[in-house]
Amino acid sequence: MSRVEHLSDAVTLHLGDCREILPTLGKVDAVVTDPPYGNKHSGDSSRFSGGQTRRGRGATHGPIIGDGEAFDPLPFMLGKCQIFFGANYFPQNLQPGTFLIWAKRRPEACGTFLSDGEVAWLSKGRGVYLIEHVFAGSAAAMEWARDAYATSAHPFQKPIAVMRWCIEHLPDGCRSILDPFMGSGTTGVACVQLGRKFIGIEIEPKFFDIACRRISDEIKRPRLPFPDPPKQVQEAMF
Repeated sequence: MSRVEHLSDAVTLHLGDCREILPTLGKVDAVVTDPPYGNKHSGDSSRFSGGQTRRGRGATHGPIIGDGEAFDPLPFMLGKCQIFFGANYFPQNLQPGTFLIWAKRRPEACGTFLSDGEVAWLSKGRGVYLIEHVFAGSAAAMEWARDAYATSAHPFQKPIAVMRWCIEHLPDGCRSILDPFMGSGTTGVACVQLGRKFIGIEIEPKFFDIACRRISDEIKRPRLPFPDPPKQVQEAMF
């Protein structure tokens, strides 16, 4: 079932089990991923699809591969740093770090149904940072409408803006990003937009194909080059 797609000099995607593919890869600067973190295993249905039909997306999704087991982050502690979504499900396996919180509901809807946001852990620093990006109801429908593959997208696909924000919190020098649980490729799209190298791995052929198309489309979009960061100039001492 394995397959490799080289979409550009900076983007390589692998179809297969990340546990088998990771040992074959070279070094990367950072891992940024939203893994299956065992909601079915823990009895928490706030993220697990369970075959439910997602409103406004026209598709029914079965269980996500690997979501029936508790997630162990240790094999994915690669590169200079890591960002793992779902950190509240496996905090006992994480060292102190920074928390990136995505608030995805309007204030008036908070506390009404399932989770109001998601938590990611960044292995560097000690801060807590928040991004408000509504991704429910009509706001989600509008974002999905801009995606040609929305009707068959991954049930837990993140907004591109959220993944860009996460990547921008990585330390300077993190130019190559690995996502071992790529899903439908949002992290890859964000990396292309930010001019980062990207390696993605996905075990489900359906989502792998969607990721290939989404990232290929993004590569083809015309864009202005990202300017080099300004150089720090030390002022003379008088």
